Amino acid sequence: MDKNKLSQPVGKSGLHPRNKHKDRYDFTLLIETHPALARFVRLNQYQDASIDFADPFAVKTLNQALLKQYYGIAAWDIPAHFLCPPIPGRADYLHYLADLLAACNAGLVPRGDKVKVLDIGVGANLVYPMIGQREYEWHFVGADINPEALGNARQVIASNPGLDSAVTLRLQANASAIFQGIIQADDRFDLTMCNPPFHASLADAVAGTQRKWRGLEKNRGKPAGKNSKLPVADKLNFGGHAAELYCEGGEEAFISRMVQESAQVGRQCLWFTTLVSKAATLPAVYRALRKAGAFKVKTIEMAQGQKKSRIVAWTFLDDNQQREWCCQRWQ
Repeated sequence: MDKNKLSQPVGKSGLHPRNKHKDRYDFTLLIETHPALARFVRLNQYQDASIDFADPFAVKTLNQALLKQYYGIAAWDIPAHFLCPPIPGRADYLHYLADLLAACNAGLVPRGDKVKVLDIGVGANLVYPMIGQREYEWHFVGADINPEALGNARQVIASNPGLDSAVTLRLQANASAIFQGIIQADDRFDLTMCNPPFHASLADAVAGTQRKWRGLEKNRGKPAGKNSKLPVADKLNFGGHAAELYCEGGEEAFISRMVQESAQVGRQCLWFTTLVSKAATLPAVYRALRKAGAFKVKTIEMAQGQKKSRIVAWTFLDDNQQREWCCQRWQ
């Protein structure tokens, strides 16, 4: 495609003001940064430059371009059967967490490796630690139950200067545990973050993938009937290893277990947080937090276009303990 014919980017609704992706993708710039993207960029039915988001190679190549252009990540790849995350939404989570820390630090976002963040389910993609380190210079511990995922994450770290001293990886040996076995006795984390498994079963995950596929086909002007088929089983943009996509009981059960475990290490972390995809999950999460004795709970709404999500954050520290934590660690 002739890059001189690419339309100018238009603003996207809902993203955090500090999010580098709050405007529409500038494909001219991205192609200059990562020429491999050019073969995937076309004018859509609205005569805007775009890619086919149903094409796994296009989605992965777009991610490579975004990471290279905005975060200086020169080398990034993932195995075919692991989750290929949307970069703008992942960045949004981190910026809202920065605001959460700023609220107890006189309005200033703490920067530098004194800030310690635990990423539960870091995955093969390592996206949260990469963006968080580049944006705020935070130090990350990434935990996962999958050795293959951590192996790929190690390759990404080794291939990009500055990540090796900023990211530590830990294997969760107990598939039924979340914080247990990961948070050590001498650990202190300013934040924990998690994008929990969304679905309750493999069947639910497959059904969700098919719904998204039909939605994309409809947006592309193609028939979207019940007989629409996925061209391949492991589409990267909707793909993911089993542990990334589903667990027994879905996100409600996973987050409830996370809340229960967080109470056992409540003095070792300032703010525990998680994404919550379904609004219907919130009542169960709030019940679990009351039962666990959380001192304060915050719900942070997020949006990217039509997609709505939210962060639930909780702490077991009272206001004085929070202020003392900030003074001792960041000032």
